[in-house]
Amino acid sequence: MKFELQSTAAGTNARAGEITTDHGRILTPIFMPVGTLGSVKGVHQHELRDDIKAQIILGNTYHLYLRPGMEVLRNAGGLHKFNGWDRPILTDSGGFQVFSLSDRRKLTEEGAHFRSHIDGSKHLFTPENVVDIERIIGADIMMALDECPPGTADYDYAKRSLALTQRWLERGWKRYKETEGLYGYSQAYFPIVQGVVYPDLRREAAKFVADLGADGNAIGGLAVGEPTEKMYEMIEVVNEILPADRPRYLMGVGTPANILEAIDRGVDMMDCVMPTRNGRNGMLFTANGVMNMRNKKWADDHTELDPSGTSYVDHAYSRAYVRHLFISQELLAMQIASIHNLAFYLWLVGEARRHIIEGDFATWKPQMIERVTRRL
Repeated sequence: MKFELQSTAAGTNARAGEITTDHGRILTPIFMPVGTLGSVKGVHQHELRDDIKAQIILGNTYHLYLRPGMEVLRNAGGLHKFNGWDRPILTDSGGFQVFSLSDRRKLTEEGAHFRSHIDGSKHLFTPENVVDIERIIGADIMMALDECPPGTADYDYAKRSLALTQRWLERGWKRYKETEGLYGYSQAYFPIVQGVVYPDLRREAAKFVADLGADGNAIGGLAVGEPTEKMYEMIEVVNEILPADRPRYLMGVGTPANILEAIDRGVDMMDCVMPTRNGRNGMLFTANGVMNMRNKKWADDHTELDPSGTSYVDHAYSRAYVRHLFISQELLAMQIASIHNLAFYLWLVGEARRHIIEGDFATWKPQMIERVTRRL
């Protein structure tokens, strides 16, 4: 994997770049749709390519490990062949899912012991076997196994957790370096910076990660209960240390405003389930604000979903029609909303990139944040 830094924005830490993988290039800053089980919920692959214009999607190691399972994926030739997506894929390590299973997991020096949410069966993720699993999945970018503590964790817990994550990282990095991809193309391995909301721990973690010299680096353990301003502060602390010549991936964030603020602070890659999850529940993001499509006010509104002249997708459905679909519990409502929201997110980061390159990101960003945070 290669990363070329192409432009920086005066007055901010925002950057525009290009990541090159064996499955294609990724123009940064970029938003990555989440495809937990090998699919972005409710969205066809051709819609991801043509309507949403996704350049990379995510797969989830925990969920794919449980089903369809590694034998099926290996026999298919990896996730790209299994789901028919021919562009880059990133897989997380399963650490966040294990974190969310607090009542059915146990962390030890060996790894993360957990019970399946499907059938209660017992499993173990180690730093080594997670690398092996991600080799079988065949993602272009693999994440290291880490512990993701809650944003409210006290200092002592955060310090112990970080020490465990770093010991796991050393083992995972060793396994990554002594193994190769299974399908004839290269795979990158990103370590993850943890440390909750404690600047000294975040600095320690960022230096530990930077010293590895990996192809890219990730910032984890944010947007998990801490105040938003603390999240922004931690991004700034970490990005002062992470190397500028490698992509920086902020995991699991967030709202359109979060994304613009993260870009401002030097983040290149982001993902979140919000566009699809909120879309399925009737929330639409637009360049002029957020709409609840179940509101009565849209019942006879025959304007387009976003009449600002900004086109995210080719299909211009009216507000009244989409509200009708939601009220009628038609499945098409969730599909339209998911495609619309994802296309908006990709449009937004594309606009950020354009303004970084043109040199006016610093003045464009606050105006855009004011617009996207309105409630329509």
